[in-house]
Amino acid sequence: RRLLSPRTPMIKFLGKRSPPTKVDHTPHTHPAAPEPLPNSFASYRQKAQQHGPLNQTLGGYIGSHSGASLGPVEPGKGVNFDRSELPNKYQRTPWTTAEIEAIESGGASMWA
Repeated sequence: RRLLSPRTPMIKFLGKRSPPTKVDHTPHTHPAAPEPLPNSFASYRQKAQQHGPLNQTLGGYIGSHSGASLGPVEPGKGVNFDRSELPNKYQRTPWTTAEIEAIESGGASMWA
């Protein structure tokens, strides 16, 4: 009996959708946003930051002092510039041939 009856899906469809008649496309901030949108791009640039303030110039900072006047290049006590300068217990441990083979074979050499 069940095989002869047509299949009726359990999901109920609502029908054809239509877009709303009036959509407001004016820009606005999210209701939970901390600040309103700026009035102009110039007012946005006054407060914008990208790796530092955008409205400040770097005049007098870069290239205005000689390297010798900036101080020594040597690291201070307890400071290392490179990992190879650290004590042996903190340096990278070298890879063994078994580890290299396991990585290159995708782990298959561990079980062979």
